[in-house]
Amino acid sequence: MAYVVNTTPHAERDLARLYRQINAEYSDTAMEWYLGIREAILSLERQPNRCPLTRRKSKLRHLLYGHKPYVYRVIYRVQEKRKQVEVLHIRHGARREFKPSDLM
Repeated sequence: MAYVVNTTPHAERDLARLYRQINAEYSDTAMEWYLGIREAILSLERQPNRCPLTRRKSKLRHLLYGHKPYVYRVIYRVQEKRKQVEVLHIRHGARREFKPSDLM
C-alpha cells in the first residue's frame, strides 16, 4: 500500500526558498533540478523506510538529493499506523547537523 506524502508548512517554505535561491524561474537546468527534488520527495510514497535514520532522532529519516556540493537533505518521519510520510524540513547538506528543535 502506498503512503500519503504530506509536507509541513515549514518544509513548503524551505522549498519556496530553495526555488528562489537557485533561480528556477529563469533557468531550465535549475527548474529541472527543482522538479527532481520534488519528485524524489513524492517517491517516498513507495518504500519510505528505505532512507537512513538521522543521528540525533531515531524516529526521523533523511533523503539525500543531488551531487556534491549541491546535496540537500529532506528530513521526514514515517507514521506507520496512518500510512503517512510527513516531510518536516529541507536543507543544504553542508549545514550544521539538524536538530529537531530547528523546526520550532
